[in-house]
Amino acid sequence: MKIKAIQIRKGNVIEYKGDLYRVTEAIHVTPGKGQALMQIKMKRLSDGTNAEHRFRPDEAVEKATLITKEYQYLYQDGDDYIFMDLETYEQISLNKEMLGDAIYYLLPETIVQIQFYEGKPVGVELPQAVELRVVETEPTLKGATVTSSYKPAKLETGLVTQVPPFIEEGEVIRVDTRDGKYLDRVK
Repeated sequence: MKIKAIQIRKGNVIEYKGDLYRVTEAIHVTPGKGQALMQIKMKRLSDGTNAEHRFRPDEAVEKATLITKEYQYLYQDGDDYIFMDLETYEQISLNKEMLGDAIYYLLPETIVQIQFYEGKPVGVELPQAVELRVVETEPTLKGATVTSSYKPAKLETGLVTQVPPFIEEGEVIRVDTRDGKYLDRVK
């Protein structure tokens, strides 16, 4: 499906120079002189290579048509992550390179949306937030309040994020999957 470059948004998958790219940033730039343009930062789906390109706002761009299906993450087998189709119970394997940072938010039984292009998996959409257990962090400081500085915490999937000083090892926290930031403590 053709769209104008001005319609490109973060998260879109576009075809560019024969490859599929996921848009990581789309900025409309209006210089003091000259014509406006769309500054697009994108990541090639096949190998994760980053690219940048400037499009004229009225330039036609091919937006990839993706089919999305719901899958459940089952387990990790080396560098492969095994998912099960919730309708057919068919299992597929996605490698670490394709998943990228999504591996830090996957726990068994997590429901994800896997995107397919021409029958091949090209990406994973995670839930907006996930609950993960803190496995390593500095001890709680007496008198620490929410307003004081944050401290690093390692979570059960290997993700390291900044948490408030009152968070202790063993606690479960909610993390935003878009940027890996602490949202709140799970009661």
